[in-house]
Amino acid sequence: MKKFLAMLLALAMVFALAACGETAPAPAQSDTAAPAASNDAPAQEPAANDTPLVVGYDAFNSKFSPFFSETAYDQDVWTMTQLLLLGNDRTGGMILKGIEGETIEYNGTPYTYYGPADVTITENDDGTVFYDFVMRDDLVFSDGEPVTIDDVIFSLYVLADPTYDGSSSLFSVPIEGMEAYRSGMDSLANLIVAAGRDGYVENEFYTEEQYNAFWEDVAQAGAAFAQEIADYCVAYGATNVSEGAALWGFDGLPADATAADFFDMMYEAYEGDLNNLSSTESAGSSLWSLMENYDAYTVGVQTGESAPSITGIQKTGDYSMRVVLTEVDATAIYQFAVAIAPLHYYGDASLYDYDNNMFGFNKGNLSIVRDKTTQPVGAGPYKFVKFENGVVNFEANELYYKGAPKTKYLNFLVCYTDDDKLNGVVTGTIDITDPSFSKDAAAQISSINGNDSIDGDVITTSLVDNLGYGYIGMSANVINVNKEPASDASKALRKGLGTIFAVYRGVANDSYYGDAASVINYPISNTSWAAPRPSDDGYKVAFSTDVDGNDIYTAGMTDAERYDAALQTALGWFEKAGYTVEDGKLTAAPKGASLEYTAGIPAGGNGDHPAFMILSEAKTALEKIGMNLIIKDYADSSQIWTDIEAENIGIWTAAWGATIDPDMYQIYFSGDENHAAGGSNYMYDINDADLNQYILDARASLDQTYRKAMYKACLDIIIDWAVEIPNYQRQNCIIFSTERVDMDTVTPDITTFYNWYSEIENIELN
Repeated sequence: MKKFLAMLLALAMVFALAACGETAPAPAQSDTAAPAASNDAPAQEPAANDTPLVVGYDAFNSKFSPFFSETAYDQDVWTMTQLLLLGNDRTGGMILKGIEGETIEYNGTPYTYYGPADVTITENDDGTVFYDFVMRDDLVFSDGEPVTIDDVIFSLYVLADPTYDGSSSLFSVPIEGMEAYRSGMDSLANLIVAAGRDGYVENEFYTEEQYNAFWEDVAQAGAAFAQEIADYCVAYGATNVSEGAALWGFDGLPADATAADFFDMMYEAYEGDLNNLSSTESAGSSLWSLMENYDAYTVGVQTGESAPSITGIQKTGDYSMRVVLTEVDATAIYQFAVAIAPLHYYGDASLYDYDNNMFGFNKGNLSIVRDKTTQPVGAGPYKFVKFENGVVNFEANELYYKGAPKTKYLNFLVCYTDDDKLNGVVTGTIDITDPSFSKDAAAQISSINGNDSIDGDVITTSLVDNLGYGYIGMSANVINVNKEPASDASKALRKGLGTIFAVYRGVANDSYYGDAASVINYPISNTSWAAPRPSDDGYKVAFSTDVDGNDIYTAGMTDAERYDAALQTALGWFEKAGYTVEDGKLTAAPKGASLEYTAGIPAGGNGDHPAFMILSEAKTALEKIGMNLIIKDYADSSQIWTDIEAENIGIWTAAWGATIDPDMYQIYFSGDENHAAGGSNYMYDINDADLNQYILDARASLDQTYRKAMYKACLDIIIDWAVEIPNYQRQNCIIFSTERVDMDTVTPDITTFYNWYSEIENIELN
């Protein structure tokens, strides 16, 4: 809840689904009839059955924009209506020849993947890279307007605009001319925020009236923002704003403090950085969403020289373009999987003239795009009709290039609890949903089916690895010897703790997840092509060697023998770190280290977390050798992130979300003279020159074999630093009503990267 990063760490869902047991409203129909299709895809009439396919979801924020959506749930809404320039296969590999289709085998079955475009990648001798795109020439949007390369270029310019503040990071790709285009302009909001709220100073960028109006708007939004936090904390015992602020990590407010006082305290703590404050401290809403007139301050202000176009985005025909990169960037191909948004709808066709540097809107003013945030239009399989009473209504797009969906109507229905999800499928109010999967969930589904299986006459279950993994983290700045995080002694200290945590992973995960999770040995999701496999050379079980590099576990060991081996090994690591050991116990810690450490876990205050057993067993084990592990179970999970950032705790449990590409820059890169540190490295404080270079080397190659070798080297360094103990790879489940959904029409071989709705046009109801 507290920070967007924390939300990613705590829960990275591949499929944004949740369902409920409410009755789904009747399908709504669009007001206009669509013209006949004009593509070569097989003709396919929508089914005569007007019964909607009902999919359960968590709450929506109504930001159904391919540019400005903030949640996975909202993203899935616009995904139903849009066509992406590039798609991917079941392993996450990008489809580069979509027009004629690419046939790729998965689990022994060949599948052919189609898309709207082909792309050819050329590495040049001067270090530049050409991405040449060619589109089909027969695509149309759901309103009958043709799709051309101008729609793609318009979409790219929206994402590259200096005032763009959505989730895309296309602007970070080294596209020739991108920096020159984005320089010399900033949003009015950023300029006023940078000036501070202490008083207007005359300048050429904004008036005193604009300045005062902005801060008045911030004041009312800030009070609402702080009140939302205080209200959230009521569930954890707060009876007023002051107590809520204290629970949230802001102590010192008087008992009669107002929400405005609370916001002022946060403002001072963040030294006026409202963007950081909003993204970090939110209990649900962003500060900007609570401002009455925020859109008025998103317009760009010219502050210096700025190029009129991006020289690296080059139109080469009505259905083709070239994008020029100044250097190799392996992550770029994923950034080009953009939605092809209709220029005539999201922009202004009269403002588009490629040859005269006009791209569908006035540079620095995305208001026309923002105005369409709640009403998506595109060339995808379904047309958005409306969102009301907790239901998003869709109607089949008869012009979809793969053929009109066989199920004419689609509803996304809002709900919240796992029980409602299951009950909704059983009672017939929903057809597809995704309850959290665990031993208990599996038992409940099996009971409903009446056959001791998660697949039966009532429910069919699809399990896929989650795009992410669970871990136990350690801060090198907190857990070290003599304030030297990179020293061998500091690494030995962390390896001692890591050895104890690692040995209890199997029993803890089996207890919590059963077959729904497995132990991993490297800090990377098993879904990634870069994840080491047991058959790979050099593969090791995490934290399974002693100070001399010898394996400490042997085949046939009992659990008790493994636990004892881990404890004795940890004692050896602690001794190497400089601890005094007498009669098998730690009696004194080296300078800067301790005989007591605190581990935080967001387990709701009642131990409900897959890693709680690990910490509990580790506490008992460490006590035997004279070290005290304090377990801090957070009732309010948001507080753990405050304590990590403030270095109040040195050990914590969480989960990372992942992306298709395994780029490690964001989490582990510590910065150098040419590159800023990754935004999440503050947690681990790992600072290793070799690691930095390997990350950059992997980014600078398109050779997947080479990149995998580089990432393996990175993973070995991370394990050596012992700042992260890889824990589990869990599974997500999608459940289908076997009674109502024709399972023969559901996307076969669903994977982490190719989900249930990847071929939604084929799904039919019984």
